[in-house]
Amino acid sequence: MNEFPWNAASATGVGSHPGDDYAEAQRVVFGELPDMPYLAELPGRGVGADMIGRSASLLVELPVEVQPSGWRFVDRPGRDARRARDHLTRDLDTLEEIAQGYTGPFKIQVCGPWTLAGAIELHYGDKTLADPGAVRDLTDSLAEGLALHVADVRARVPGAKVLVQLDEPGLPGVLQGTVPTASGFGRLAAVEPPTAAERLRAVLPPDIFTLVHCCAPAVPFKVLRASGVNGISLDAALLRRRDEDRIGEAIEAGTALFLGVVPGTGTRPADKGVVAKPAIELWRRLGFDPAGLADQIVLTPSCGLAGASPDYARAALARCREAAVVLRDTPEDAG
Repeated sequence: MNEFPWNAASATGVGSHPGDDYAEAQRVVFGELPDMPYLAELPGRGVGADMIGRSASLLVELPVEVQPSGWRFVDRPGRDARRARDHLTRDLDTLEEIAQGYTGPFKIQVCGPWTLAGAIELHYGDKTLADPGAVRDLTDSLAEGLALHVADVRARVPGAKVLVQLDEPGLPGVLQGTVPTASGFGRLAAVEPPTAAERLRAVLPPDIFTLVHCCAPAVPFKVLRASGVNGISLDAALLRRRDEDRIGEAIEAGTALFLGVVPGTGTRPADKGVVAKPAIELWRRLGFDPAGLADQIVLTPSCGLAGASPDYARAALARCREAAVVLRDTPEDAG
């Protein structure tokens, strides 16, 4: 029996879409991914619709604004913070209209604390990541704001079983000590894995399915598992053979794998059998029961679709959905 909050052979998206027509993007999501739709993001609309600004708008009592160097904490909310919040509020209003009557899993995405800490500057100009106390404050604020966001989504879509995805493309750099200082002339000290896991864990809402998306190489599987997330989302094309032992351990422990199998940009996705192949072959190499393949692996694009054309974005989601059915219908190929 499937123990995950979705039906077998499900697919979903990572989050971002091209263009500035939010209603159309959200309709595409519900149309192409009826088993696991998500809250679409349109960063192309500009300041406040980007990943950092959108998530920073959730922070409680930590206002931000845009400086020439990027987002920075300030004393009081200004135009940029209001713009980010307005984008999100309008998006949720649109979601409420489009999702009427929907019941089932619904995914929302928020930038994770470590990527935020590596991007947002403190009042005096250094990055939040440089100050452990500031990281703690950011984490606590994000946890509070995320809980309010989840409650808002649930109120607007009462039939939704909300899943939370933390986007952490910057986490590998945080752990490796490669994040540049605000000046760009140095590198910030590496964060110890136990500390990284602890701060991630502090953000995760209780009693809700959570996953971390990391589309960078060297996904830190140990840190993610130690944080207590229920799923790991990654780009199949970036997997190394030496990662497979870590993936196998995670799957054996019950962690779901959201596997990116369709490029985020292109002209036409590959056929569904080609798209499904990386998941089938990975499962076979790891030696797991083929019957669990379509339950524990969810297919997605490799990353966000903001750089794609609208037609390709729609086709990419459709191909993920079609390929997920291949995982269910041909389990013998994985044995």
